[in-house]
Amino acid sequence: MAKSLVIVESPAKAKTISKFLGRNYKVKASVGHVRDLPKSKLGINIDEYFEPEYITIRGKGPVIKELKSEAKKVDKVFLATDPDREGEAISWHLANILQIDDSEQVRIEFNEITKNAIQNAIKKPRKINKDLVDAQQARRVLDRLVGYKISPLLWKKVKKGLSAGRVQSIATKLVCDREKEIEQFEPKEYWTIDATLSKGKSKYVASFYGKKTNNKEEKVELSTKEQVDDIISLVSKEKFIVEDVKKGKRKRNPYLPYTTSSLQQDAHKRIGFSTKKTMIIAQQLYEGIDVKGEGSIGLISYIRTDSTRISEEAIKNVKEFVNNEYGKEYVSTEKRKSKKKDIQDAHEAIRPTSVFRTPESIKESLSKDQYKLYKLIWDRFVASQMSPALYETLTIKISAGDYIFKCSGSKIVFEGFLKVYNITDEDKDIILPDLKVGEESKLIKLDPKQHFTQPPPRYTEASLVKTLEELGIGRPSTYAPTISTILSRGYVVLEKKSFVPTELGSLVTDLLIDYFKNIINEEFTADMEESLDKIEEGELEWKKVIESFYNNFKKDLEIAENEISKIEIKEEETDVLCEKCGRNMVVKLGRYGKFLACPGYPECKNAKPFVEDLGIDCPKCDGKIVERRSKKGRKFFGCSNYPECDFVSWDKPIDEKCPKCNNLLMEKNTKKGKTIKCINNECDYKKQTD
Repeated sequence: MAKSLVIVESPAKAKTISKFLGRNYKVKASVGHVRDLPKSKLGINIDEYFEPEYITIRGKGPVIKELKSEAKKVDKVFLATDPDREGEAISWHLANILQIDDSEQVRIEFNEITKNAIQNAIKKPRKINKDLVDAQQARRVLDRLVGYKISPLLWKKVKKGLSAGRVQSIATKLVCDREKEIEQFEPKEYWTIDATLSKGKSKYVASFYGKKTNNKEEKVELSTKEQVDDIISLVSKEKFIVEDVKKGKRKRNPYLPYTTSSLQQDAHKRIGFSTKKTMIIAQQLYEGIDVKGEGSIGLISYIRTDSTRISEEAIKNVKEFVNNEYGKEYVSTEKRKSKKKDIQDAHEAIRPTSVFRTPESIKESLSKDQYKLYKLIWDRFVASQMSPALYETLTIKISAGDYIFKCSGSKIVFEGFLKVYNITDEDKDIILPDLKVGEESKLIKLDPKQHFTQPPPRYTEASLVKTLEELGIGRPSTYAPTISTILSRGYVVLEKKSFVPTELGSLVTDLLIDYFKNIINEEFTADMEESLDKIEEGELEWKKVIESFYNNFKKDLEIAENEISKIEIKEEETDVLCEKCGRNMVVKLGRYGKFLACPGYPECKNAKPFVEDLGIDCPKCDGKIVERRSKKGRKFFGCSNYPECDFVSWDKPIDEKCPKCNNLLMEKNTKKGKTIKCINNECDYKKQTD
């Protein structure tokens, strides 16, 4: 019979850990939190100095009964929840339920779920860290006060189902602010001039830089066609003479290993994963995967971290691997640290639990998505401990009369970390001919181009997470749920993988700015995160932090309650008639954008997709091409005569005909910009646009 009970959060984690402990240990799962604040009311006794009123979570009765029963049968209970605030709080609640004394050393933690890590952790139990628990309690109470006090106000004054929160409201505000910047942006005209030159059989391109005045080099901004035409007429008569050649060397350092936010950003950019999907799959890799020949084992270290630190053993192993696989010259000799301040360095970076478990060696044991994410983490970790990439650089200055053109070239002379961590096209060699000072290059053509400055881009999931992290808002565990919340509330929608605020999102944000300046203030929210960190470090008392916040918040609530009048959101009426009751259908906003609904709800529950006519004839029939959305909210284009006509495309059709075959042209978004291509697969017409 088992002498010890080990309690973890998830059954997957329990399965993996039980394999590493002998018959003397029984491993059970609490299946997440067992106690929390009630959903039906505030659950905080403000008069009793913000005392939380915890209850057993509905449905957890049988789990608690089983844990109590198992605890009675053993000599010792170990609480092995995740090594962070949330995990510490779960252990504290479990200790309360199981009537374990605060002084007992029952808490064990580990950064990875491997045999060594688990067996070492069991030998070093400690007391529950009340400062960590208090930091979690402070966040929970703070978020509950904001959510349960402002949300009913929004229901009463705007509409049901809305919510506000410290981090979600700031995230929505960032998206709204960016949209305003885009709307107010005024494009400015500018020009470039590229000179295609040749030396012998080699051609190269130099770009206009500026002018020599009194032997001084001045950069000249080209802003009008007239200015460009004047320069072209002058330089086309001049000789293009090499004035200066600078040879140099450049090194490119590898990236640091992943934190939670950098993993979410890179997974979005490199393999197209949403933040939510990244965290779900990372959790699977952390808790344990059945690997052929090994059984269930954790493949990566703990996934909620803002540290780039690596253990000495992991560094020793990766250097041994790199030396054996690629050679001594590829092993890094430098110690590099993150330049960010205030990182919580209790955990390591996200890394594979064994560098010798290469992605290819376990590919058969992983799903397609698990393999993609594991490979990303493995590549980044290995590359982080490799030598920098080395380049030879060449910068050439060419004079054409009083005007100056410049060009730069580079080539990789040593791959270093790029051997493992591929950075797509940004490191392609740019080879220039061997040019010497005083030599003349032949002018082949001058290519003037008009450009316009572009507004700042809309936020993607990756760039929004990056901005939240840079502002100090939220923590590794909050980014993915924050993005899910602002989408599900209908405050923002995703268009072409970028966030666009809805009318509702803008309205709620403006309301919060007017009446709750602190809630919707980036600096205040970042300061509050800092206070939570100080609670964790034992420097602040958590209830005093709550009290300080609530005193001002209470006044704001009273003003808002008295001053905000009922806001009516008018729904856009269409000329589409409801087939069931004959009313004119209205445009409503759901999680995946607009849809048509009958205004007679709840008597009539008819709803259908909202389609936008592009005004382009369908290439297959006499219908029109319309914009639709898939069940998952992805935008696509089809025929208005669907289902009779099966025309469909992910790429947007444009109102132009192919110059080669007269078929419809499509606009495709790529990493390099927009490409116009022919719908006819047998036609090779393609054109790149700015």
